[in-house]
Parts: sequence; C-alpha cells; structure tokens
Amino acid sequence: MRYVIIGGGPAATNAMETIRQFDSDGSIALVSDEPAHSRMALPYWLNGKISREQTLTADDDSLARLRVESHVGRRAVQLDLDQRRVVLDGGDALEFDKLFLATGSSPVTPPIEGIDHPDVQTMWTLSDVEKCLERFSDLACPRIAFIGAGFVGMILVGALAHRQCKLTVIEQADQILPRMLDAASASQAENWLATRDVDVVTGAQVVRISVCEGNDKHLELADGSKITADLVVLATGVRPNLRLVEGTAIRTDQGIVVDDHLRTSVDSVYAGGDVAQGPSLYGDTPAVHAIQPTAVDHGRVAGANMAGADVAYPGSLLMNVVDVCGLQCVSYGNWQSGDDEVVIDNSRDFIYRRLVFRGDHLVGALFVGRPHEVGMLNDIGMVKGILQTRPALGSWKEYLKQNPFDVRRPYIALKVPERLVSTTLLGRPSQPRQYRHGNAEPQSTNTPAHRWLLDAVRPS
Repeated sequence: MRYVIIGGGPAATNAMETIRQFDSDGSIALVSDEPAHSRMALPYWLNGKISREQTLTADDDSLARLRVESHVGRRAVQLDLDQRRVVLDGGDALEFDKLFLATGSSPVTPPIEGIDHPDVQTMWTLSDVEKCLERFSDLACPRIAFIGAGFVGMILVGALAHRQCKLTVIEQADQILPRMLDAASASQAENWLATRDVDVVTGAQVVRISVCEGNDKHLELADGSKITADLVVLATGVRPNLRLVEGTAIRTDQGIVVDDHLRTSVDSVYAGGDVAQGPSLYGDTPAVHAIQPTAVDHGRVAGANMAGADVAYPGSLLMNVVDVCGLQCVSYGNWQSGDDEVVIDNSRDFIYRRLVFRGDHLVGALFVGRPHEVGMLNDIGMVKGILQTRPALGSWKEYLKQNPFDVRRPYIALKVPERLVSTTLLGRPSQPRQYRHGNAEPQSTNTPAHRWLLDAVRPS
C-alpha cells in the first residue's frame, strides 16, 4: 500500500504514526513545506519558554525510524485523482493508493492600505516567529498592535505580555474573543487586560497603516483616531487551505467535507485537521474545528481507516482554552444556545460560569477565572468529560443549576470517570508518540491517590 500525507501539523504526524501502527509494510511519503511542528507551541517559543527545536513534532531520525519518505520543504501543487498522483513543485510526482489531506489553514489578510509593510506580519509560521524575535532584538520596549482579538490574537497577547512590550489590541467586533465568549464574560476579560496595562479598542476598524518619522507605524481607525506601534500583528482569523482541491471532484463547503471515517467524496482520499469539515458533537451540521485536539483525533482516525481499520469518529468537541494574561477563558460545545442555562457573573472577582443545557444533557459551558478557580480545581476538566461522554443528567441537571460550583458530585455519580477510562478512540490502547525532543523520556508525577483512583474506576 502506498500512502501519501500532505501537511506537517498534528493531523499529518498522527496519521503517519497511526498508519505505521496498523501497517508495518506499506510505504509512507510525507509532503510539507514546513518542518513538522505544533503551531500551538509557537507562543511558548515567542515568549522564551522553549526553543525553536522544542516546537517540532518530527525530525529526520524519527521519520527514518518510521520508514517515512520525507519531502519536507516541498509543496504539493496539483492532484491528479484519475492517475492517483500528487505533483510536487519541481514537476516530480508521488503515486498513492491512499491520500491524506492535512493542508491546514492560513491567516486571512484584511484589505487595509499599507498592510504590505515588512513590520506588519502574521504570527502563523516558524519564519513569522523568527522574524518577530529578530525585530525584538532592536527594541528595548516594542510597541505592538494586534489587529484582531480572536483566539489566536489573545494567545499571542498572553505570550508577549511576559516580555517588555507595550500591547494594544484592536477588534472590529464589540468585544474580544467574539467567537469564544459571550458579552458578559468578554467584558470581564477586557477589564482584566486593563489591569495588566494592555490597551483594548473594540468596535474599531483599521483602515490604513502608514510609516512616519522614526519608522513609527500609525494605524488609522475608521473614526479618525490613530494608534502608534513598532510592529503590527495580524490576527484576523484563518481559513482552510483548499487551493489544492479546487477543480477536483473532492467536495468542499467551508472546508473539505468528510464523513465519520474522515473519508472525502473521492474514494481513497481522506482529510483532517483545520482543512476538514466533519462530525461535530452538539452540532447539527458538519463543522470545521481548527483546534489541535480535533486535528490529533482526525489524524489518528484517518490513519487507522486508511490502513484497513473500521473506526467511526463520534465527532469533535468544539473547545477553546486561552490564558488571557493570567485569566483563564474556556468555552466548550454549543455554549451559545440551549433550552435553559445557569449563569454566575461576579465581575468584581473576575469569576464567570455559564452551563448550557438542552433537554436532559449538558451541551455547552463557559468559564472565566483565575487558574486556581478554574483549572486547578479541574472543574473545566470534569465539565469537558461530561460533554464528551454525554450522560443523561436526570436529577443532577437541577443540582448543577443550583450548585454550578460543585461539578464533582454529578461527575462521579454519573460514572463519567469510568466511561472515560473505558473509552478508546481507535478501539485499542493508544500508543506514545514516536518523537520526543532530545529523546526525552516522559516523567510521571502521578501520586498514590491518583493511581488508586484509576484502579477504582478501571473496569474489572
């Protein structure tokens, strides 16, 4: 069997490794214009917590161990589906029996005059981060303006807040994180940013970027006001990379449409990650979920099915978790609507919690709070587990509405830990990643109490 994988993100690398778990003999070719890496690790490189090499998810040695033919640094430019060939830049081609498209997404570039200046950039690729870090070396306290306050923009703001920077965020919508938070929770996040000396301008549109004396960049807003910066970062959203499938028989909508086996409309062609529009938990229609957990799941399910398994994907859970300069903001599932809900809004202490119900099920949630109030107590983990296992709540629905800060009792009573422990994505135990930076061995910090809990919930 000849497998070709196009892409270098988590969907591609997980597909590659999963194929090899199921098929030890087939040939695998990987095509990627960038080294395989995790885009979600780039902010940690940007803020100096890790090195460039620690963002990588594969290297020459790991690819060789998996017997993967590497075409890193190459770009796929054409699909010949009739002949089952992928044409690369330079004109040579790879033949395939099974093809996995994990071409990812690219930043949206808004129509702003002056946007082509070298000091106006995205922060999406390895080279983008390198360019930004080089620019930092020339400035003692860089003034950075972000156009866009969505998920990517807020991650970057959180990363750069740890450096000596003056940060300004400009968002066209009336709030930050408009696709992740409701108005009340976004207001808390904006107030929190103000306490961290991050300027937030919402309901504003940048119409022009000009260069003035001393290489200052002036961002002119639609209302005539101006903001001055040394560097401008574009964070105005992303869209799936569909160019490669344009004009082919592969069906597209918002992304490449896939079924519950990650198959496209063309036999033997699969897709996953940011480019795929597939099954969604709590969604009425297939959706594009451009998040790393979905990409990992897509890659594993597609890889297994390409190699002959029969694995149905239950659907991805829309989830976003972002640290807004120390304030945890989390949204899960269909948080926008349901039959009823419970809301806790304590703006003085930066606490917000919204649980959304549909019938007898929890279908979505929003959290805002300090780490010890949201993450350390593991409330967000328990709510995520309930959403993933989808138990009927029964009387626990009313309990959660009356006691939204006590997730533990319904979590245990509904046997969510047991459901999670007994669930596997591929119907078999997961395998550890083949690549680790510096061949480091994972270190377990599980306590005796944690091991006891696992033994208690593990089916006999």
